[in-house]
Formats: sequence, structure tokens, C-alpha cells
Amino acid sequence: MTANDLYDSTIIGGGPAGLSAAMMLGRARRRILIVDDESPRNRFTQHMHAVVGFDGAAPDELRRRGRLELAQYDVTFVTSSTTRVDDDGDRLRVQTDAGSYATRTLINATGAVDELAPIDGLAQLWGSRILHCPYCHGWEVRDKRIAVIATALMGLFQAELLRQWTSTLTAFIADAGAVDETAIERMKARGTQVNAEPVERISRRADGALDIVTRDGVATTVDAVFTGSTLIPRDLGLPDALERTSTGFLVVDGNGRSNHPRIWSAGNAANPYANVPMSMGNGSAVGGAVNLALVEEDSALVLSAAAEELPAIACNYASA
Repeated sequence: MTANDLYDSTIIGGGPAGLSAAMMLGRARRRILIVDDESPRNRFTQHMHAVVGFDGAAPDELRRRGRLELAQYDVTFVTSSTTRVDDDGDRLRVQTDAGSYATRTLINATGAVDELAPIDGLAQLWGSRILHCPYCHGWEVRDKRIAVIATALMGLFQAELLRQWTSTLTAFIADAGAVDETAIERMKARGTQVNAEPVERISRRADGALDIVTRDGVATTVDAVFTGSTLIPRDLGLPDALERTSTGFLVVDGNGRSNHPRIWSAGNAANPYANVPMSMGNGSAVGGAVNLALVEEDSALVLSAAAEELPAIACNYASA
């Protein structure tokens, strides 16, 4: 294998975190491969918010501009799905539908998948009128009729939080679990309507409003619905020896490094609840951490070669 066959780092996922990690590594003169299946988590929504410089822009716009900016660096994009990552000792081999690639390090930036409650109509409206983040979408529906469908106890916090954006708020709590009566009292004290009937279905009216129909047949008409999801990792094919949390995500240290010395995780793959700017910042930090690890390995290899009176390894940057 020649130096040109080996990437310094392969990033699986070309979203905000993956692009940001690639920016840091590309500017550090590293040879980078990004494998992206073009299925970002936020593909269901038309606009990003709370992203400085991109507020209101389509998610694809950030990805498009990111790729344009990375074109000046040694960053290669492959549109494909990753099927397996094999440990070859001093390197990893990334198997994809498009081919096989050798890499010194790997950054898992595959994000997460939102698993929704089995409510008729919920998935079809997800990302348009069914929302998840008040900070991302609350401003656009301020002073409107808003409902929260709490599918876990965290949904009660979401309901309390959304009162900041509207005074016309209904919380459906049937699927929230064991609800503390104090939490209900807090919501009611601020004028939130609390509905304990299970939600059966959600449908969109001709005027764009939503009808939330509960088991008793009563329909509540609102302009937007907020609900949570169960977040599932989508990093298929990584080595089985990687340590994972109880929810299935990789366990990482403060620098995003897993228990495998050559594998890191960034963005929603490391913090499932991070928004776009948080994922971008985390991706940048992980990119810097990976470069530092590569610097340390470069130095160790050169010192080892000198000790054995062997030629030093060829680096991908010019000697001073």
C-alpha cells in the first residue's frame, strides 16, 4: 500500500459535525475521506434555526456550502453507505457500497434516527407541523395554538418550556409515564390545558391546522405539535468491541474518543440531543483531537524509525 492509498482520517457522515471535523483536519493538511449516504437527520425539515449565519436556511444549504469550502483542501467525498469497519492493527479498513478504504483514524458522525410514537399521522407530518425543539422552531409558531404530546417524562418539561412561546398550549400526557402531580399543577398554574386522554391520530385540515383526536373521539385543533422521539444510533458496521451506552450510542471521552484508540464520535452520534451549532462545535473539537492524535503517532513513528536507523515515514506535507 502506498501513502496515496491511506487516508489520515475517514469521516462517516457529511452533516454539520462531519463537515466541521473535516474542515479542521483539512486545514491541518490531513488527507480526509468523507463517506456520506446523504440521509441527514434534519432532512425532513425545510429550515434550520438558531444557526448563526444560516438562520432560516435549508439544511441542504449548509451541506452545499460546506462541501464547496472543503474543496480547497485534501478532502474527498464518496456518496455511499458504510457496511463494515475492520480493525487492521495500525489502520482501519472501511467497507462501503462504493469500495474499500484504508484509514489511520475514523470519526463516526452518522448522527441518529428519530423513532416516533406509533400515532397515526405523526410520521407523515414530522419535520413540517410536528416539531421537536422549541429553540429551533418555537419562534415560528409563537402565539399560535400549540400542543405537546408527551411520550416520556421529558415531554412534561417540554410543555413547561413551550409556555414561553404561547399562552394557548395543550399538553397531552397519557403516554408520559408516572406523572408527578406537582408538574401538572405547575402547568395548570400558567394556563396550560392538560389532557389525560391517549392520542389516537393527527390529521391536517385544509387550512393547514392540525386535528389531534384522542381515544374518546374528541378533536383538539392546533397550529403546531411538539413531541419527543426515541433516538437510535445509525452507526452500523462498527467493530463489536466498541463500548456503548444503555441507549446504544458509543461511549466516548471528553475528546470524543471511544475505547478504540483510532475511533472517535462526533455530533448527534456522540450527543443525540445536540442541535446544529452544537454539533458543528463538537465536530470541530473532535477534528482537532484527531489531528493531535495523528501528530503524536507521526512523532512516535519517526522516533522509532530513527532508533532502528530506518528511513522516516513520508508525511503528506512538505518538510521544512
